[in-house]
Amino acid sequence: MISADWCRLMAAYNSEMNGRLYAAAAAVPEAERRAGRGAFFDSLHGTLCHLLWADRTWMSRFAGWPKPPGGIKESPRLIEDWDSLRAARAEADAEIEAWAAGLDQAWLAAPFTWFSGATGREMTKPAWVLVAHLFNHQTHHRGQAHCLVTQAGIRTEDTDLPWTVDLKALGLE
Repeated sequence: MISADWCRLMAAYNSEMNGRLYAAAAAVPEAERRAGRGAFFDSLHGTLCHLLWADRTWMSRFAGWPKPPGGIKESPRLIEDWDSLRAARAEADAEIEAWAAGLDQAWLAAPFTWFSGATGREMTKPAWVLVAHLFNHQTHHRGQAHCLVTQAGIRTEDTDLPWTVDLKALGLE
């Protein structure tokens, strides 16, 4: 089972990596960010929108955030304006970090029941499995977005966790 400390680490990593990815993506011309590139959510912009949509969906379940509009198919169009998307991402990351800071082992170990729009039914899994999914899903789609950024000729900063997260600041070192 994952720990509350691991969740804090992953939330910090998520924030840092999204900051680095969005900084690099901002250097990609708008038309290229929106161009279909064959990724699962087609474009860089669509992939980043989907990722924010999914984070908001899970956080609506975990922490009572407002549920984002639409479903998975509409998620690539969550926020059309680039600057608004970038600001919403930074806000969500700060809120995910704050949420993770308050987690404890009892909550992570407990069963969690939610209605899955993807399957059309109520489901129950241990909360820790779903939180691990939240962070794994972020990494998965951020990797796709990273590929699209590098295909556009833009280099990102380092992505390796041990060199991107301040363990001392998190009280983990």
